[in-house]
Amino acid sequence: MAAESLLFEVGVLFAAVALVGALASRLGQSVIPFYILAGMALSPFVLGNASIPIVGGWYVQETAFVSLGAELGIVFLLFFLGLEFNLDRLIESKDRIGRAGTIDLVVNFGIGLVLGYVLFGAALPAVLFAGIVYISSSAIITKSLIDQGWIANDEAGPILGTLVYEDLFIAVYLAVVSAVILGGGDLRAAATSVGVSIGFILLLLALVVYGSAPFERLLATDSSEFFLLRAIGVTVFVAGAALALGVSEAVAAFFVGMTFSATSHVDRLEHRLEPIRDAFAAVFFFWIGLVTDPSLFGGVVGLVAVAVIVTTPAKFVSGYLGGRVYDLGTRRSTRVGLGMVTRGEFSLIIASVALAEGTRLAGSVADEIYAFTVAYVLCMSVIGTMLMQYSAPFERLLVDRLGDGVTGR
Repeated sequence: MAAESLLFEVGVLFAAVALVGALASRLGQSVIPFYILAGMALSPFVLGNASIPIVGGWYVQETAFVSLGAELGIVFLLFFLGLEFNLDRLIESKDRIGRAGTIDLVVNFGIGLVLGYVLFGAALPAVLFAGIVYISSSAIITKSLIDQGWIANDEAGPILGTLVYEDLFIAVYLAVVSAVILGGGDLRAAATSVGVSIGFILLLLALVVYGSAPFERLLATDSSEFFLLRAIGVTVFVAGAALALGVSEAVAAFFVGMTFSATSHVDRLEHRLEPIRDAFAAVFFFWIGLVTDPSLFGGVVGLVAVAVIVTTPAKFVSGYLGGRVYDLGTRRSTRVGLGMVTRGEFSLIIASVALAEGTRLAGSVADEIYAFTVAYVLCMSVIGTMLMQYSAPFERLLVDRLGDGVTGR
């Protein structure tokens, strides 16, 4: 692709998200669904056959810049999550995280496994389906927590803790699925993949424990330029190394953020990196729409409808119970349940495994799972963000029926 065409398409991307972002703000709505719908509207699937060509065409392509920008959006969103969730808080809440995360896993992965087997009639697609409907979107939920002002509230604790549990589980799940279930590998290959994942996570944990002092010195500069470059350099380097080894870049960025959270530079990091986070987060949400082919939805409408109807209340219930594990009252626990509904990037990653070369799935089944996931993620990302934005009626309904009990901030 010519450089001028690429630059034009990037310009269209940023102009589009700026425009729909202003529209969302004017309407008092979350920007996330607007970014996703803008990406879909400007995708090759929708505008690829436009009859009046401009430089680079009417549509925006999934170029290396867009894909990488989406990855950076995930990295910076999870980095900020780590800044809010330091090691002391993690250790203090480890028992609660374990209990809330296990409830979330048993309820949602279990329901997904049963529903997947009923819908597909085989174990392999059922395991994939279970992972797709189980894992919430750390990136989208983190963005929504920030937008709704919940990040400093009591409900943020169980939401962030459960997301950490999910992200760690899914790192191992992806290794096993890729090596054994879909890739045709044996138990030794699976054990190696899982061992590498766990080993890298332990290294990240050691970084959190022992890295705060070196990170403190690293950021001790009066130069805004050097400060920014050092923070970005460490975060992206570690996230990239993790991804190269088969570990989630989101998990790695979260641990780097936790390490930085123990330094005296947290406020400065938030101030300097917030615009970068928001810019690349917009690219990430735009990318979700960009890779969404609406023509695939026709054959999976019923499947998506069933999944939405079954998994939305399941996720809400498990999230609500997670809030109660943290001794939150009805109102805050309701927010936790609503906050966990969104699915996103990890579901798409799992679905992409179904299309990988060497899969044991039939081609038609793999295509159906991928089409379902794209449509499901689009629906759940919109539903989840809307539920968080309009949580008040649900809070009032449950408080009226159950009473609030313990109250939080």
